[in-house]
Amino acid sequence: MQKVIVICGPTASGKTGLSIELAKKINGEIVSCDSMQIYKDMTIGTAKPTAEEMQGIKHYLIDCVSPEQRFSVADYKREATDAIKEILAKGKVPIVVGGTGLYLETLIYGIEYEEIEVDLDYRAHLEKIEAEKGLQYLYNEAEKIDEEATKKISPNDKKRIYRVLEIYKATGKTKTQLEKESRKKGPDFDYILFGINMDRDKLYERINKRVDLMIKNGLVQEVETLSKKYNEFPTAMQGLGYKEVIEYLDGKLTKDEMIEKIKMMTRRYAKRQLTWFRKYENITWLDGLKPVEENLKIIFNLLTITQ
Repeated sequence: MQKVIVICGPTASGKTGLSIELAKKINGEIVSCDSMQIYKDMTIGTAKPTAEEMQGIKHYLIDCVSPEQRFSVADYKREATDAIKEILAKGKVPIVVGGTGLYLETLIYGIEYEEIEVDLDYRAHLEKIEAEKGLQYLYNEAEKIDEEATKKISPNDKKRIYRVLEIYKATGKTKTQLEKESRKKGPDFDYILFGINMDRDKLYERINKRVDLMIKNGLVQEVETLSKKYNEFPTAMQGLGYKEVIEYLDGKLTKDEMIEKIKMMTRRYAKRQLTWFRKYENITWLDGLKPVEENLKIIFNLLTITQ
């Protein structure tokens, strides 16, 4: 089975820098595993690597989907698998990089998601309940149906809360049940997993600085431009930073409250990411505070062992 390197970790942990240096040394190309970087025109808030940062390394699944378009986990698995095959066909090494645990899990465990059509009547029913009783009520309902799946999602993640409920309504099975059934086939490749972690206080400090930089670089203006350019982009606007800016533009938050909320929600997201990645078997952890060269040595040593 052909080998694919994976570098995962929480937001602001240094995945981009490490993966690009690795790609330069092993003739690699990068497949993004980020549910927000796929969207066009969403650059500042998603911390997309710039052309300069990419240093000529080809990246796949970045800037490839309109914010108005629905992009499912099944879509990601199909397109990421195609990208990996394309890289291997060139004789290069695929490096999957990102922090979206749900996307990554579909690859490393070979999960096949059923393409379930959205039941618009049921979606409208859920929206009515949310308007009357709040999203927390729907989260609690999802938890009763599928506690395991609900543990992995935030009580604010409307898209995934709806998904848990919609899957159960459409199939009579829980999302967790369907995932377990779909794992029987197994993955298409031999994934070698590396996770980046660091002292929590240092990570949170980096997150706070990153948010300040996003604001300075024009995140508010980016959201205003998106709002003018696209009619509807509900999924994309669930992204961290974007929904808080919308609240600010709607007058629900002051600018300082918006910034603090983005920082707080991003810190919480990083904590959930780490919880998700820690459950992976056979993952080698790297310290994000160590020099890149030291982490590259650990990666090279393990790659040599697994050849």
